[in-house]
Amino acid sequence: MTDQHTSNGTNSVPKGRKPGPQRYILFAIGAFVVAVLAGWLVFSAVRANKRADAAKAQMEQLQLDMAQRDLERDYQDLNNEFEQFENSRKYIMNDSVKRELNDKYEAARVQVEKLQQELANQKTKSAAEIAKLRSEIETLRSLLRHYVEEIDRLNKENEALRSENKEIKEKNTRLSNQVNETARRNEVLSERMTLAEKLNVTGLSLTPLNKKGKKEKKVTKAVQLMATFTIPQNNSTPVGEKIIYMRIISPSGQLLGNGGTFSFEGGNVEYTAKKSVEYAGEEIGGVTIYYDVNTPLIAGEYTVELFADNFRLVSRKIDLR
Repeated sequence: MTDQHTSNGTNSVPKGRKPGPQRYILFAIGAFVVAVLAGWLVFSAVRANKRADAAKAQMEQLQLDMAQRDLERDYQDLNNEFEQFENSRKYIMNDSVKRELNDKYEAARVQVEKLQQELANQKTKSAAEIAKLRSEIETLRSLLRHYVEEIDRLNKENEALRSENKEIKEKNTRLSNQVNETARRNEVLSERMTLAEKLNVTGLSLTPLNKKGKKEKKVTKAVQLMATFTIPQNNSTPVGEKIIYMRIISPSGQLLGNGGTFSFEGGNVEYTAKKSVEYAGEEIGGVTIYYDVNTPLIAGEYTVELFADNFRLVSRKIDLR
């Protein structure tokens, strides 16, 4: 009995016994492995994100670089197009609108070149800087478009002025031919008619005057032109009122003034100014006819003609400086 009890007590495991240390070690190793794997996964994910961000940033920089090069090409194209109008610009160099546009274009071009230089010196570009360059180039494009429109408008105006000047010259040529033809016919008729009744004129002169009525040395500053002459005694000339018409032709061939027209040998002739004198058969000295200057005068040779009673009394060329 004693031996059996002792044997049973030795071979039985008591209830509630704790696990051995080997199981704790296995748990710890497993947890460490899981932590290492988790850390590696996190590290890999972070590194992958950084690579993705770097690739994205690199792509964005490439796109900005391409945008910058495209804008530089646009600027060069605009600049070349602007230079193509060099020949047209010289015809309107004195136009205030053209000068203002030219100054604005040059200022905008300097700003574009400054931005290009700043971008060229930077390793990284920003979208804001590219947008600023694009805005400046758009300003250039708008100015160039307006510039071309103004050149076209001014060229059309110049063409109209050239056409008008040509028409005026042709009209003056026709009038001069008419006067010459009339004078020729008058001379032919005069050979068959007595000239005793013709009013004579001597001492014709033309004097520039300033605003005080004094003689002006430079015709370009004159406000009046004064023609002075003498009507000699001629007992054969019928007495009475004589209307004397004066024509002044500038060095460029243009008739000065717009006094109207008078009848001459069957035609109408324009004149500069006129004066009525009462002729009693006696000499009249110091007769004057004035022309108020209403157009810029130039230095050169002026032609003065006097007409009365359907006769050209005198024609004289006078040099004014």
